[in-house]
Amino acid sequence: MNLSLKKILLTALLLFSYSYANKSFEPSTTCKGCHPVIYNEFFESSHRKASIYSNKIHKAVWDAQNKKVDSTYTCAKCHTPTDTKLINKLDDKSVLAKPENNSIQTHDAISCVYCHSIDKIEKHETQNVNVLTSKDKTMFAANEKNRNKKEVSFKEEVSMFGMMKKKTGSPYHKIDYSNKDYYTGNTCMGCHSHMKNSDGIELFNIKDANKKEDLETNCITCHMPKVQGTMTTIKKTKEHRFHGFAGAHFKQELLSKYVKLKFQAVATSFNIAIKNEASHDMFLHPLRTAVLKVEVHRDNKIIKLKNEIFKKVIQKTEHPTKYKSNMIKANENRIITYDFKLEKQDRISVVLGYYLVNPKIVTRLNLQDDKQATKFHILKKEFFSK
Repeated sequence: MNLSLKKILLTALLLFSYSYANKSFEPSTTCKGCHPVIYNEFFESSHRKASIYSNKIHKAVWDAQNKKVDSTYTCAKCHTPTDTKLINKLDDKSVLAKPENNSIQTHDAISCVYCHSIDKIEKHETQNVNVLTSKDKTMFAANEKNRNKKEVSFKEEVSMFGMMKKKTGSPYHKIDYSNKDYYTGNTCMGCHSHMKNSDGIELFNIKDANKKEDLETNCITCHMPKVQGTMTTIKKTKEHRFHGFAGAHFKQELLSKYVKLKFQAVATSFNIAIKNEASHDMFLHPLRTAVLKVEVHRDNKIIKLKNEIFKKVIQKTEHPTKYKSNMIKANENRIITYDFKLEKQDRISVVLGYYLVNPKIVTRLNLQDDKQATKFHILKKEFFSK
């Protein structure tokens, strides 16, 4: 490489670093003025609570890792990307990049403006990277009617002798409706696509979950379904996309419709079928443990049958890391057979739920007294008769 090209590349890197170092994000509380319904949903979401100061489970995992070596907080680019002071330290090898307990960490770890500033996704083998827009005060958003419009500014039209008013855009920022990633769900793939650990083991992978470029099935339609309530105070709407990001931590009932339970009685046994209609594993995080609990109600007795456990196990040994998983896969119809003879009047209770943290490692993470970590969350419950 010649000297002039090296200078150009170095200058480009310095400019990128400089612009990022001086990047700041408007607090999400500012957005609350025009988007109060959406802000209240965001406030309860895992995005707002992504840092070690708001998520006890994430902190426990980080503390367990940090006990072995005083290391840089490598989770920052996805868990606290709004904290640019911390992000910039990641590139400085002379200091340890560690989060500080501040308002960004507790209230804006992944902020409204950050997500709506993602221009495109840069693909990498270990983990993808979000590339933010360089345009000032321009937010990306989805609106089918305005799909081809860029940089929409605030406009108020008056007609019928002042009786009818029509408002478009926002008086506080421009809106770009043309980014297709905000319609397909690909904008989520910077952080949620896949991740490999230091041993090259893929901890999760949903690369194929967003293949369809339509509004039928993708991250947005499932985890941000349309719910009642106006999107903004400027222009009233009947519904909006849910910004609490339905998942294992919050509003899991919105996802229960993608799980189907079926019962089939045989001569001396019966089957329970679990159909996962999602386009990815039923649970992605390696800490999650799903449990199928089945009880037979006979007369005044309750007969509890053996629980079926679905989990991912990552074991570090002297040899390469071992990875095992029996988690229910995308679009899989898992059939569980119970060697139990039913009687005519029996009622069968079927509960499919999960733990945020595998019960076998709760103590190791010092989370045995944490209610969320130890709680059994019910995803689906149904009764069947023979």
